[in-house]
Amino acid sequence: MSFQLDRVVPWGRCLDEYIRMFDLTSSDLKLAILDCAGGPASFNAEMTQQGNKVIACDPVYQFTAEEIGDRIRATYHTILDGVKATANDLVWRDIKSPEHLGEVRMKAMQEFLADFTAGKQQGRYINAELPVLPFPDCQFDLALCSHFLFTYSHLLSEEFHRDAIAQMCRVAREVRVFPLLQSFSTEVSDFLSPILQELESKGFFVEIKEVAYEFQKGGNKMLRVSRKKLSYELDGIRSIDRPQNGL
Repeated sequence: MSFQLDRVVPWGRCLDEYIRMFDLTSSDLKLAILDCAGGPASFNAEMTQQGNKVIACDPVYQFTAEEIGDRIRATYHTILDGVKATANDLVWRDIKSPEHLGEVRMKAMQEFLADFTAGKQQGRYINAELPVLPFPDCQFDLALCSHFLFTYSHLLSEEFHRDAIAQMCRVAREVRVFPLLQSFSTEVSDFLSPILQELESKGFFVEIKEVAYEFQKGGNKMLRVSRKKLSYELDGIRSIDRPQNGL
């Protein structure tokens, strides 16, 4: 069973969840990181508090903290109702109940809201929207995308996914996407296989890696994409890579 949202909604996660979703090591956390479609996650705020460097981009950042807070409150019960309807498809281990999920998510999103205004002034929150990113080639070591690509397969086309991953590969040496399930279900996105074939045909190293995070049953795998070549061409976007540092 699954539930489908008719639009992308603001719903944020915390640093600990990012670490487990993306298998982030202590060395990874020191890298220059881009959080694509970061939404109201507290990842940026928590990382900044620890002295690490993150830029998050999302079209929701065009709004004020108050306006984003209003959007969160407007969709909160819709999401929890969907979680309750699909409770048998979820792993109730770290998160104990739909109500506990709401508490955990709201804590992360409140931390984001408290950080947002200052972070936007500091250039840590950028109003930008996949599949076009306003960053130079190879600006980042690592680009992350949580619960957007593949998750919204019912709203975003296969072409959108290809273009979005191409852009992430252009601006970062490595890309990680989590989860690989579609439409808040236990089913892998239909777009995954053709996108893997496309990336491999363009000379990218592609890996599906199991991680230490699972809330949706079967949703414990991430896509990892990195470059094999010093130069590459994907979907008409050409760039020259910097040294690969062992990747």
